[in-house]
Amino acid sequence: MLSMRERAQAMPEDIYGLPLSDDPLFLRKNTRDNTPAVIHLTLVPGDVLRITLAPKGGGSENMGAVAMLKPADGNRALSILSSKPVVAAGGNPCPPTMVGVGLGGTMEMAALLAKKALLRPIGGAHADSDYAQLEKEILFGLMLPALGRRGWAARLPRYPWPLNLSCHIASMPVAVNLNCHVARHSVRTL
Repeated sequence: MLSMRERAQAMPEDIYGLPLSDDPLFLRKNTRDNTPAVIHLTLVPGDVLRITLAPKGGGSENMGAVAMLKPADGNRALSILSSKPVVAAGGNPCPPTMVGVGLGGTMEMAALLAKKALLRPIGGAHADSDYAQLEKEILFGLMLPALGRRGWAARLPRYPWPLNLSCHIASMPVAVNLNCHVARHSVRTL
């Protein structure tokens, strides 16, 4: 098995560039090989391995948000929080914008759920009728702002929302992750 560095060295020139920095704040030196990769592992029963590759650019990643709401804040606060980063992003993440929302778990789990929500198929409603209604309300709220010709609001946003998980009774973690319309990803099962 190749290490990440060996894999990167074996890969041909990356046509999308090599944008990873080895220090997030001070040196900002490019790794020149796109490592280390961000890898999430979920163990599930059975003898099947499913690998999902989802390259994501920094431009749309910079538009996301994470917040710790209180349960008493309710649906209205969730709707406002879901809309704010989308409206603030305008046309920056290559409209029509993909919007993923993760709800519950912990702060970091909500962020991961929001990213996973971007992998859901487009269309259809949430299986739970309460969440399906909330999705419609948030989508309607997202269509209201007038963002101009290049703004995504002029086109129907693709909204694979939400993925949710149980959480502590005193908190309501929410994350919003945006992606450009291309939303490249691939799934292989071994």
